[in-house]
Amino acid sequence: MLSRIILLQFLLVLLISCANQNNSSSIENKDNIKKPKEMYQEAKSFFDKDEYEISNDLFEELKKIYPLSNEAIQAEVMIGFISYLKLDYESAISQFDKIIIKYPAHKNLDYIYYMRAMCNYEQITHHGLDGTYNELAITDFKQVIKRFPDSEYAKDSRQKIILVKTNKAAKHMEIGRFYLKQKKYSAALNRFKIILDDYSMTKFAPEALHRMVESYYYMGMIDDSRKTASILGYNYPKSEWYEYSYNLINKINDEGKLFKKIRNLF
Repeated sequence: MLSRIILLQFLLVLLISCANQNNSSSIENKDNIKKPKEMYQEAKSFFDKDEYEISNDLFEELKKIYPLSNEAIQAEVMIGFISYLKLDYESAISQFDKIIIKYPAHKNLDYIYYMRAMCNYEQITHHGLDGTYNELAITDFKQVIKRFPDSEYAKDSRQKIILVKTNKAAKHMEIGRFYLKQKKYSAALNRFKIILDDYSMTKFAPEALHRMVESYYYMGMIDDSRKTASILGYNYPKSEWYEYSYNLINKINDEGKLFKKIRNLF
């Protein structure tokens, strides 16, 4: 009987000891867990050293441990930005879309919309290629301007839209020149008119007007050629394209004078 009591006392002491050790270990592990701010700073330090993979993993860990913290929200932004820097635009856009849906009142929401637009903008490679990203970029930049008109990103978005439209205008200009060389003057005129109607803010507007002067000239529409040259001279008097049109109109005038002289002989 005595031996049983001693055995039970020994087991009781052993259990209490184990419990104390577990509690001590739990407290120690808890103390080892870094605070959100510390975890964010550590992840950011790796980001600043261009260690994007490590930085991304640390931001992901921060999200898991402290999902409701402000640092976790900022970590989500950084994860999207890291994907952008790695040229993984699809993942970046997906991440930014999640942030827009989850945090519609985010203090840097203008930046999120802007970065989503930049992901499409960066994929515009050449005016002769598929224009899908042109349209997506313009749509997203317009969202920035519409939602955040006073944002620092709105100004740059306006500039980016002009650049994208210049890219689109270049494509129409290239096609128009081709039609002009092929003597398909009506088709060429249609392309040049598109540039003036939709992309007049781009650098291609003066050339488009001059090409119209040429097209009308070759079609025998002399009055339209002169009128278009006048518009070009009024809007772009110092442009090299006006000089070309001016020379062409003088040629037309000289031809007209010569025709009158010949006619007067009979």
